[in-house]
Amino acid sequence: MGLEERLPEGILTTNLEKLLNWGRQNSTWPLAFGLACCAMEMIATGTARHDIARYGSELFRASPRQADVMIVSGRVSNKMAPVVKRLYDQMCEPKWVIAMGICASAGGPFNNYAIIQGVDKLIPVDVYVPGCPPRPEALLYALDKLREKQARDTISRYKQLKEGELYQPSFGADSLPALRDRQLA
Repeated sequence: MGLEERLPEGILTTNLEKLLNWGRQNSTWPLAFGLACCAMEMIATGTARHDIARYGSELFRASPRQADVMIVSGRVSNKMAPVVKRLYDQMCEPKWVIAMGICASAGGPFNNYAIIQGVDKLIPVDVYVPGCPPRPEALLYALDKLREKQARDTISRYKQLKEGELYQPSFGADSLPALRDRQLA
């Protein structure tokens, strides 16, 4: 009689998921992608007054391979869109995205050909932070909401590769809906 027969179905996976989710909730490492004025408020969140360190986020990471959450703050131009997509693809699973400010969420007052009307047209967004620019407290509230989402996370959510299959990141004009219809010079 093995261990599988003695334990109820799924008890090991459930407890492992709880342990992994607890670790992710208490050590969220952000990749700061500041593109405009919202970046100043994002930087202010790291000061002692607002104390982002209580989430295990003492340092904003400079490399996407070391980050769990990408905070996109500010407007995303068509020229910057492939960079945003490439950085998102370079992040390891599990990964989350916070769109900070109305420009990152919906383009803001910049409704023209050069600005993408929301970063969710490029990458999936988990939490939206409203405001122009949003206060540091709003970003901390978004991190609280992200922690709630992380608590409900399951291992089976992540992309499973078949044996022999390689992960192929997608970036460039063909993979971005905002750039697909434009002629690139």
